[in-house]
Amino acid sequence: MNVADAMTPRAEVVTVELPGTRDDVLTYLQERGFSSVPVVKQTDAGEEYRGLVSREDLIEHPDEDQLALLLREVPTTAPDETIEAVARLMVDTGTRRVPVVDGGLVGIITVTDVIHAIASGEADGDAEVGGLAATDVNTTYVGTPLTVAEREIFYANVPYAVVLDDDGRMCGILTEVDVIEVARVVEGEDDTGDSIANQDNDWMWEGIKAVGKRYIPTRNVEIPAEPVETFMTTDLVTVSGTRTAKDAARMMISNDIEQIPLVSGDELVGVVRDINLLEAL
Repeated sequence: MNVADAMTPRAEVVTVELPGTRDDVLTYLQERGFSSVPVVKQTDAGEEYRGLVSREDLIEHPDEDQLALLLREVPTTAPDETIEAVARLMVDTGTRRVPVVDGGLVGIITVTDVIHAIASGEADGDAEVGGLAATDVNTTYVGTPLTVAEREIFYANVPYAVVLDDDGRMCGILTEVDVIEVARVVEGEDDTGDSIANQDNDWMWEGIKAVGKRYIPTRNVEIPAEPVETFMTTDLVTVSGTRTAKDAARMMISNDIEQIPLVSGDELVGVVRDINLLEAL
């Protein structure tokens, strides 16, 4: 399977054009929930692809308004490249969204697109997940204040924490999305400008997630101090080591999740993340 078979084609890709401003990008990030937007420029020779602007770029440069100064170059791929090659690119560079370029922008391919290819059998999904899962598991205690659990997720540099009860048994999972949904941004004394989303705008929570929950200058993020059990997911989806990557990919898609605890019997032995399935390719 090639990238062209899995990508979102150019006709369906939302872009912004140079010259432009940060507000042009915010329109799409806020209204459509995108994490980043490709930037193009119309020339006499046709459309030229110039780069990508993400939530992180806007947050880290709150005073910059010009789109040309906000965009950055990111790894790209070609439509005739294999799914295996783009999976390696995503793993090696830590990116989840890759522009597809052939002279100009012809599409976008994401980690989720590759997971769909594995789930459908169009990419190799025969590997057993027992050999793919991470055995270093981030955990937290069911009674831990959410403020502390958020820091545990932050320092572990993963988007989840498996929740353990008084007996050390898995009883739920907490993700950074769970934290974002109950976070509240409080304005600081310094104003960073009206171009950044207002404190009640959902994009702000996604912005926090996009930069690994680093606090935004002059803004404080307030997180409830109630215990983790108030916010965690208790209806867990788990997988055994003998199930295949294809099985895990289907579970991720049907449950809209990015990681699945790996169990042996009823014992937690690891975590399978979507990026682990890409590593198998």
